[in-house]
Amino acid sequence: MAKLFSSFFFKSLFIFWYRFLLIQLKNHLIVFHRTISNTFANTTSSQIKYQKFTSLVHRSDLNDHTLIFDVENTLLKSSSLFPYFILVAFEAGGLFRAIVLTLLYPLIYLSGEKMGLKIMVMTCFFGIKAESFRIGRSVMPKFFLEDVGSEIFDVINKGGKKMGVSNLPRVMVESFLKEYLEIDFVAGKELKIFNGYYIGLMDETKNVHALKQIQEGKGSSDMIGITRFNHILDHEIFSSCKEVYVVSQGDKRSWKNLAKEKYPKPLIFHDGRLALKPTPSESLAMLMWLPYGLILSVIRIILAISLPFKIATPILTFSGIRLTSSLPENSHSNKQNRAEARDHGHLYVCNHRTLLDPLYISFTLQKNLIGVTYSLSRMSEILSPIKTVRLTRNRDKDSKMMKQLLQQGDLVVCPEGTTCREKYLLRFSPLFSEMCDEITPVALDSHVSMFHGTTASGLKCLDPVFFLTNPFPVYTVQYLNQVCPKKYLQGSSENVEDCRFHVANHVQEEIGNTLGFECTKLTRKDKYIILAGNEGVVKDGKSFTNQQ
Repeated sequence: MAKLFSSFFFKSLFIFWYRFLLIQLKNHLIVFHRTISNTFANTTSSQIKYQKFTSLVHRSDLNDHTLIFDVENTLLKSSSLFPYFILVAFEAGGLFRAIVLTLLYPLIYLSGEKMGLKIMVMTCFFGIKAESFRIGRSVMPKFFLEDVGSEIFDVINKGGKKMGVSNLPRVMVESFLKEYLEIDFVAGKELKIFNGYYIGLMDETKNVHALKQIQEGKGSSDMIGITRFNHILDHEIFSSCKEVYVVSQGDKRSWKNLAKEKYPKPLIFHDGRLALKPTPSESLAMLMWLPYGLILSVIRIILAISLPFKIATPILTFSGIRLTSSLPENSHSNKQNRAEARDHGHLYVCNHRTLLDPLYISFTLQKNLIGVTYSLSRMSEILSPIKTVRLTRNRDKDSKMMKQLLQQGDLVVCPEGTTCREKYLLRFSPLFSEMCDEITPVALDSHVSMFHGTTASGLKCLDPVFFLTNPFPVYTVQYLNQVCPKKYLQGSSENVEDCRFHVANHVQEEIGNTLGFECTKLTRKDKYIILAGNEGVVKDGKSFTNQQ
């Protein structure tokens, strides 16, 4: 009897759940069917044509149309927005906010697309001062550009006018779209502000100002939409299009990432501490490593300060630091020449990658050098194991100071005046060309996997700490053939001032050719105006506007 009752109970329970799940499934299918039916009914009434994206690639008349595209669902290959909000949380809000957002990821994932977006916006933007928010211009473009699909970009680039539609806050995507992809109009969500601070809420209505500009004649009247299939009900924007092309996940997976050579505007300057794209797994790994990395960084700094070069070098290498160096073929003859004329120190001229450049040159040469810098925080001066001297940016004073320092020993100078992360060299100041008869150019390159050791808007005193927090930071030091400035004066009809610039340009070109970097005429001032909104004067470890 008991077995019969048990069998009847489980059979009844199975039938109940079977009917319940079947009814739920039928309801979802009915809703889905009605949605699709309504979509195509509206399509018929508004005479909108829905076609596959592949049929848009070969069209030759796109220049006569305005292309309206969905940024997250068509332009970017990745379907996850979490990495971009982690960047905002970490760079604008700090470490604690990034930890909170990472812990909230399971809830964000289970909440669905719309609610998950609201949670991320609230977590990242609540309490952030609107006036000082520059992450959208200084940090986000690099990571957005690395996620752009090459095939979709080629199509969009053919349009007469281009309009990007985004569900992200406009302050996150506008600079990337307008300044780097040359998109004419951007429609994004506005963040609500109270007393100058973001409150973490978005205006649910789209920013249709850009669409009104197109309809008023600033763009061509024939508009073509590009979006994902389940976003075609966004009638506020795409209902104005005569044709809508649908991008599938299969299309996006087959696209290649946009090559740097195809960027409409080259990415030369970018800011932020994070060197990796913080996906959920990468973010968790980075946050778990950070406490150990900070301890390792402190140990590395103590070893570099307290031990002689010959002892510290192998220990630091064992800790994970990778350092390689190379000498030119005629290095032996150069040493003999320096030994014959040893009335003053030797001048090493290098490009600028991090604040540790002079220190790495000292380690490869196994001797103490004097580092000449244009700006340095007080903390970095205290921690430096070699002597550092600040320049005043007054040519006469700095020239006199450097000549005096050369009487005391060998000197290292970075004539770029600031660091550049990408494969570009900024303009070299010609001050070094009049210091001595022989100059040794040094080509430096560095690589990090988690944290950048440079910043334009943060605390510069933490630059060496963040660089050494990386598990395996890499530095490459290449010594080039010596340059003799006097040779440019002999038999030349140009004045001394022009020859100084020729020497500086020649050294820049030699270093650029060795590293495969592109030489530019950009300066320190250009970098800081773009990234930090000031001219890059450092006081007590922070960046301030130059008042001169």
